[in-house]
Amino acid sequence: MSMNPQMEAGVSTCGNCRSPMPAGLRFCRNCGFRLGEGTAEYTETVRFQNAPPGTLPGNNAPHPGPYGFGQMSVPSRGKIGKRGRRISGTSWMFIGLLIFFITSGVLTALVKQIPRMPRGSVGIVAPRSYVGVDDFDTAEGDAGVTFASVETPDGPADKAGLVGGDIITTVDGQPVHSDDEMTSLMRRTPIGKTVDVVYIRDGETKNTKLTTISREELNRLSRAFADRPEGLGRFGYEENDSERVEIPGTKIFGVRLDNINPSLPADMAGIKNGDVVIEFGGVPIRTPEELHSRVRRAIPYQSVDVVIMRGGERLKIPVKMGKLE
Repeated sequence: MSMNPQMEAGVSTCGNCRSPMPAGLRFCRNCGFRLGEGTAEYTETVRFQNAPPGTLPGNNAPHPGPYGFGQMSVPSRGKIGKRGRRISGTSWMFIGLLIFFITSGVLTALVKQIPRMPRGSVGIVAPRSYVGVDDFDTAEGDAGVTFASVETPDGPADKAGLVGGDIITTVDGQPVHSDDEMTSLMRRTPIGKTVDVVYIRDGETKNTKLTTISREELNRLSRAFADRPEGLGRFGYEENDSERVEIPGTKIFGVRLDNINPSLPADMAGIKNGDVVIEFGGVPIRTPEELHSRVRRAIPYQSVDVVIMRGGERLKIPVKMGKLE
């Protein structure tokens, strides 16, 4: 039996079953006989004799072969690989959703482990120091920082002898030109530190020492003053009808009173509308806020010396204080 196909006008003949087949094919389509080492790849079928018709893919009609097998369809390797790796669009959608939920869960767990800062905070900031004034403001011409009043009795500024209207130019050897610089300096200054303060009052440069305190101590002093058994002093004038004015021919400022209440301590002591208060109980008065603060500090029913300017004349008038109800 010949093992080589016989070529007839581009058609091969199987050397086993003599069935015609296309030239160049390496396996007989009819009996499965191997024809030799041809150049073409056999990608259609291999027949097995015992396979029932219709049970195998492709054309598996029972044709006996030399090895006792029938035919069986076998797809090419390339087609098998491509079909096996193909994923539908719906599958990709579910995979994407799965990845999304897993990622979200991981991120949520990480966020919960991060400690939250208090609302409004930017970061961990050390407690700042306080001096006991109402608020700092940049002085005219950036000459320093000023404030309207010393708001806390027995606080650092009060003990240092500062009063509203003073212009602070240097703190602890560091020049200050704006309220932002002063606030920053207070954050850097340790609580309880005694610092040198240079300030200007009535055009004169003065020096003092000041020991800073904490916010808690400042609040304690404020509560102690508000709860003192003596109560708060009353002078008898309309606070909104007062104005900071400069005394002619000097660099001194005072507070002009434009509305004295009748039959109250100031009126009964002889204080008149238009008088300019420059001193109250021995404390220089340079702003309306400072006058208001000193009036409240005065002990009710005790006498306080009030220095005023009236028509270019300087007068000292003792006033028996009332009690604020």
